[in-house]
Amino acid sequence: MINSPPLKAILLAAGLGKRLRPLTKFLPKCLMPIRGTPLLEYWLATMFQLKIKDVLVNVHYRSADVKSFLNRPRFKDWVVFKEEQELLGTAGTVRDNLDFLEDSPCLLVHADNWCCCSLNEFVNYHKNKRSKDTVITMMTFSAPDPQNCGIVETDRKGIVTNFFEKITNPPSDKANAAVYIIEPEVVSWIKDNKEVKDFSTEVIPEFLGKISTWHNNSIHRDIGTLHSLEIAQKDLRVSLPWNEDDEWQRDFTKHQVHKMIAGGLEL
Repeated sequence: MINSPPLKAILLAAGLGKRLRPLTKFLPKCLMPIRGTPLLEYWLATMFQLKIKDVLVNVHYRSADVKSFLNRPRFKDWVVFKEEQELLGTAGTVRDNLDFLEDSPCLLVHADNWCCCSLNEFVNYHKNKRSKDTVITMMTFSAPDPQNCGIVETDRKGIVTNFFEKITNPPSDKANAAVYIIEPEVVSWIKDNKEVKDFSTEVIPEFLGKISTWHNNSIHRDIGTLHSLEIAQKDLRVSLPWNEDDEWQRDFTKHQVHKMIAGGLEL
């Protein structure tokens, strides 16, 4: 077993969601409904079930919507938000929140993806089963369109030896799910390399040979297109660990985006 301080989490939720227009003219991508519940709420429910007591969400696009969502009583005392006046990039957000992370390992999540799997197993793998020489655990999945994903090559121990970001004719369909657990060594490297902004294209190449992988054999979807968002509505309903009926949710169910998705929008 690898001992470490309590795990903290950063949920990346600041993106513009350009491919989801016109939906994202009215609602940010991270709040897109999956069977009636905002995508970000599923991620926060998972953090709650993992008993992670310190969660930070970065906000930017339509930040007022996201802040209103996060100000619900169920998130009080354990979820905070940090607004970015300009998008900092995935690694830039880590650098901007060093005080939040302190010396803790971090669950770093692209929270605008739809993911259904046992995150508890993922965390347990990082804590207890990963190679002792690795400082990142990356979730992977089998991509239906690998040319549009970051594809990894691994050795027999599942350690990343090569990484290909959205190339023609990728060597496999084993894709980076953009869900990581990173150790303080990685945070320190990001802190010292202030020009680095993107985690996948600038951080991962620096840590080849020091990244373990855990494969998600369940659902992982980029809901960044109208078609993929429609498909996600047909996935199994995930139960939440709290009463879903509050004033915010009642208002949310009346939002026009639900009708727009149900109407198909030429999906």
